Amino acid sequence: MQVPAPLQTLFSYFPLYTHPPLHPNAKSVEEPTIWVHPPSTSLLSSDVECLKWQAYLALRGLDGIRVRSDVDAQGAIGGRLPNLHVPHDASATYSWTENNKGPVSLLSAPQIVEWVDVKLAHSALDDLWEGYKDEAAKDESRAWVALLEGHVHAALILAQPPRSFFQSLFDAPTPPSTAQPLLVPPPTSGFFPSYSITFLSPFGTASANPNTRISPAMKKAIFNDYADAIKALSEKLGSQKWFLGSEHPTPLDALLFAYLHCLLGSSDVVRAQVTERVNLVAWELRVRRTVKAAFVS
Repeated sequence: MQVPAPLQTLFSYFPLYTHPPLHPNAKSVEEPTIWVHPPSTSLLSSDVECLKWQAYLALRGLDGIRVRSDVDAQGAIGGRLPNLHVPHDASATYSWTENNKGPVSLLSAPQIVEWVDVKLAHSALDDLWEGYKDEAAKDESRAWVALLEGHVHAALILAQPPRSFFQSLFDAPTPPSTAQPLLVPPPTSGFFPSYSITFLSPFGTASANPNTRISPAMKKAIFNDYADAIKALSEKLGSQKWFLGSEHPTPLDALLFAYLHCLLGSSDVVRAQVTERVNLVAWELRVRRTVKAAFVS
């Protein structure tokens, strides 16, 4: 069958071009490189999910890590950032080694912990209380994680300015999630067994938007819970070097820093609660210096 002349004329305005396939560059990376959502400040991501992993790497004592913020989430493993691009190490053994024998390795967030453990030849699981001062502090840490990923996360999401309909047309589709509204399991990339309160996506804040269908009464309740949470965090931290009195930083400190940093860069409705607590501001500034020093552009 021949294409009718009118259709041929129409199709001529939309020519189809073919190009030869592109072959990936097999050049190895020289330094570990973390892929994150675009940073709000130099080197540090504005997304709480990416930033907590940056803080985790820095507080574990690693440095010289490069940062890339030009990779869209669609190019990441599972459509989720962060990813860690590391040089191939033939002498190292990982749980995923059998399926990844190339010259370089691109790791999803859950694999970062194992990579760090192998690189440092030490796992926090080898410590008696996983870095906390005692068993009670280790158990208590779970409650603080739930508070941060619950009330604090919810307020941080609601504080974001709503995107216009025109802007939403250019948003990449969010990978499907089985999470239910309000109370859902935490991100699979998290390093804590806890639960998160969220409205659209439990993964960070870069692609999440406030749900305009939330009633004013619910918003008020969320911000009231958030204010109580920040007050509790300030009182618990006090003048301690690390949260819960740990001698060295723990993953909880990485998570706390990520939220405080993102809150301080958010709107006044949530920033004010943090800036009123001098100890939280000073702690965030001190930890920020340590975290930022671990990364290079």
